[in-house]
Amino acid sequence: MKKLLATPVFIIIIMMLAACSDGQTSSSAEQLNEGKPAPDFKLVDLKGETHELSEYAGQKVYIKFWASWCSICLSGMNELNELAGEEPDFEVLTIVSPDSNAEKSSDSFAKWYKGLDNTSNIQVLLDEEGPVFDDYGVIGYPTSVYIGSDGVMFKSQTGHVSNEQIYETFESIQ
Repeated sequence: MKKLLATPVFIIIIMMLAACSDGQTSSSAEQLNEGKPAPDFKLVDLKGETHELSEYAGQKVYIKFWASWCSICLSGMNELNELAGEEPDFEVLTIVSPDSNAEKSSDSFAKWYKGLDNTSNIQVLLDEEGPVFDDYGVIGYPTSVYIGSDGVMFKSQTGHVSNEQIYETFESIQ
């Protein structure tokens, strides 16, 4: 009887250890897919202006997917605002998904966002009901996506990523 009980307990412990991660990925530059272009999108920002990924052709693009209710996302807003204000050699975009995944409606989100401090440099695009989140395979918040100047999605990473790590990743891709 003890052997029968020990096996499931052992399996559960192994599964728990495997699920633990510090959010870091390998330092080697490995491409995420086989050279397929990142999914294009056409989204509206908080000012009502339309943005398409294809507008950034030939440029590197950093996209942060986030949610207003995500404490990790909110704690990284100052750092993200700083990154976007530094005018790095890559575009910095953020995407939220109103009316999806427990996110506020577009109007409620816009009103809430206006009340935040230190966000003046952050470009927020609205992915109504989440099709772009689905196209990019976002399964947690925040998620960082790195797109090379060739338009290929190089890397996707869930969890907080420091500005230093973002710069290091872009140094390793086209």
